[in-house]
Amino acid sequence: MTLMIKDFLFVFVGLFVALDIIGTLPIYVGLTQNLDAHQRKIALRSSILTALIVAVVFMFVGEQVFTYMGITLADFRIAGGLVLLLISLADLLGKSEHQSRAKGDTGIVPLAVPLITGPAVLTTLLIQYSTFGWALTLLSLLLNYSIGWLLLEGSDRLQKLLGRDSLTVLSKIAALLLAAIAVAMIRAGLK
Repeated sequence: MTLMIKDFLFVFVGLFVALDIIGTLPIYVGLTQNLDAHQRKIALRSSILTALIVAVVFMFVGEQVFTYMGITLADFRIAGGLVLLLISLADLLGKSEHQSRAKGDTGIVPLAVPLITGPAVLTTLLIQYSTFGWALTLLSLLLNYSIGWLLLEGSDRLQKLLGRDSLTVLSKIAALLLAAIAVAMIRAGLK
C-alpha cells in the first residue's frame, strides 16, 4: 500500500511539473483577456477536454506507434529527456516555450496543444505509463487535468492573490524540477 502511494505521488508530481499549469496561467490570461466570461468558459472547457483526449490517446497508442517505427523505450527516454531539458532550460534562461507558441486563435490551438498537452506532458506520460502502468498514470492524469482546469478557471483570482512575480517564481521552480526529471530520464535511457 505504501509503495503504491509512493508510486502514485511520483507519477502525479512528474505529470504536474510537466503540465506546468502555473507557467501556463499568465499565458492563458493573456490569450483570453478579450473574451467575455461565457466565451472564456467555452474556450477553457474545449481546451482541457481536447488536451485530455490527446494525452489519453497518446498514452495508450504512443508505444505501439513507436514499436512500429522501431523506436525503443530507451530511445524515447533519451530523446524525451533531451526535449524536456531544452524546454526547461528555455523556461529557466529566457522566454518560455509556452510564450513563444502562444500565437493564433484562442481555443483548441494553442491552449489544448501545445500549452496544456505539449511535449513535456506527452514524454512524461509515456514514460510513467510504461513504468507504473495505466491505472496510476490515468488516475494521475485525470487529477492533474482537474487541478489544471480549476486553476485556469480561477486564473484571475489566483493571479491577483499571488501576483505576477510569484507566478513567475513558481514557474521557474517547476522548470528546474522539469530539468531534473529530464536528466533522470536520459540517465534511465542510457542504462
